[in-house]
Amino acid sequence: MPPTTPPSEPAGLPLARGHDGLAVRDLHRRLGAAGFLDTGDAEIFDDHTEKALREFQASRRLVEDGICARQTWSALVDADHRLGDRMIYLRSPMTRGDDVTDLQQRLGSLGFDAGWLDGIFGPDTERAVRDFQHNQGLTSDGVVGRETVAAFERLAGRRSGEKTVAEVRDFETLRNHTGVEGQRLVIGEAGGLPAIVDGLARRLRLDGAEVVTLHQPDLSDQARAANEWDGSAYLGLTLADEGHQIAYFEIEGFTSHGGRALAGHCAAALAGLLDQPVPATGMRLPILRETRMPAVWCRLGPAHVVVEHAAAVTDALRGAVTTWCADTADDVPVSTD
Repeated sequence: MPPTTPPSEPAGLPLARGHDGLAVRDLHRRLGAAGFLDTGDAEIFDDHTEKALREFQASRRLVEDGICARQTWSALVDADHRLGDRMIYLRSPMTRGDDVTDLQQRLGSLGFDAGWLDGIFGPDTERAVRDFQHNQGLTSDGVVGRETVAAFERLAGRRSGEKTVAEVRDFETLRNHTGVEGQRLVIGEAGGLPAIVDGLARRLRLDGAEVVTLHQPDLSDQARAANEWDGSAYLGLTLADEGHQIAYFEIEGFTSHGGRALAGHCAAALAGLLDQPVPATGMRLPILRETRMPAVWCRLGPAHVVVEHAAAVTDALRGAVTTWCADTADDVPVSTD
């Protein structure tokens, strides 16, 4: 598969309160373009900048920490384009952005299979565009230009059914569940939790699953490896400064029901262990969006609590995963939001 276009990153990431210079000016420009205008002094990352950044992160279902690290910067770059702003076509590196996500959602709602809603214009999305163009009597060249966008606008509001193609595929993953044996599971961590990841992998292999572990800080690389291995689910772990949070993939108009079910099992298992609430939250983190399978990202902290309960955390996550593998589509509640 051709590589995707990496978001252009300024020097000095992460950006936080007290920073200044050209990178902060660029941050302010991108926040303003995304509709978050109250950013204060153009050259200084101050309280106004942090407030605007937190609001942007909340709107994008990102971690609301007021710090512009790689995931937030990637989301700011993706937010630069709306469908119709530019011509989209299959290229290397592959084009990515909010306009591609919008395109994939429109295709899926009309019954054209654009693949996972990852915001990346790859071969599956191009094939769906060609099918759509042929259906509409347009030149079937896979290029999303003015005429193709106009055709989508004419069909705005129409749907082929209650679920998009991506949602149907997500439910089909659950429908085929027969237990943990034979499942292809990907367990990853971005640093700090190798013992838990390796211990969880050993236990799941003893249960009959095929498991690959990923120990690397670049989460896009983890997503790429998980996709290339054709995993049936991804579970990622990272340390948090405080508290716990379990995230699954959700954007406006789409929820990964498989990911939500797995997140719910993980949250319930960890809450009983750590004696505090562990919310399961729909988020748009790149690791969740780019893995083309049900995916969960667990932020656990503080570190001394996680380390103290490492063996119990491992067993709790094993129970959550094996229970999820026994789920079927009928066991997963449908969101009415």
